[in-house]
Amino acid sequence: MSVVAMMLHPDRVEAVELATQIASYLNDSGHAVRLLEKEAAVIDRSEFQSAEEEFTKGADLAVSVGGDGTMLRTFELFAAHDVPVLGVNVGHLGYLTEFEADDAQNAIGLALAGDLPVEERLMVEARIERSDGGTEGGWIGLNEAVLEKKAQGHTVRLEVTIDGSPFATYAGDGLIVSTPTGSTAYNLSARGSIVAPTHWSLQLTPVAPHMLFDRSLVLRPDTEIRISVVGEREANLSVDGRSVAALSDSDVMIATCSDTIARVVTSGSGSFQQVLKQKFGLKDR
Repeated sequence: MSVVAMMLHPDRVEAVELATQIASYLNDSGHAVRLLEKEAAVIDRSEFQSAEEEFTKGADLAVSVGGDGTMLRTFELFAAHDVPVLGVNVGHLGYLTEFEADDAQNAIGLALAGDLPVEERLMVEARIERSDGGTEGGWIGLNEAVLEKKAQGHTVRLEVTIDGSPFATYAGDGLIVSTPTGSTAYNLSARGSIVAPTHWSLQLTPVAPHMLFDRSLVLRPDTEIRISVVGEREANLSVDGRSVAALSDSDVMIATCSDTIARVVTSGSGSFQQVLKQKFGLKDR
């Protein structure tokens, strides 16, 4: 018997219907199923409800039913516990959710039998050094840490130091520190480099820079990136879309590779390239 924790998009009808089917399949197959209170209520299976403090303990597999946002929520909970995550895509084409609804049960069965590969993905960690000497953070993300302006209609000035060496002061909407997995998320929208998700690196990408230098930097995974707020305009720090802190003049965000490694169940079929082809409408000649 395996313990399978499941997360779903509770407001998407297709996700609720599919999660209901998966829960029944797992239960009928003799596996233990866990859902958080809201998700258990949505699929009307209160017997699978798990307390938050017990949800991740001893899980053998985490299944995400939804889109990339649901996957990020799943990794937020399970990455630190070394639990592999299997993503089932419901609705829009996503980069993180590898399996489609029609193949969900088969994929889960293969994953539990150990017959599917598990990729290790780099995660980014962000922390803050305040101008008064205080520290905060340890937030980790699968996609990115973003330091952006708070005030609309204005730029923010951000001074970048890479591995202790001053690099440049950017004026613009903000800066993205992206993982390879996150290179096709916000980083892509800001014209950053597309990096294979199993590569190990950090990408530093400016958002709408008000300066001539607008290139994305692909840096070693052990690089320390320090970004200091310069001037009276505040910046906001978000990690994987979660707003975590505001920074003022002389506050510093420090981004590094996290010690936590995300584990993603894949089909082993090279689907990353196929998703890129679909997203960009690339055709074989």
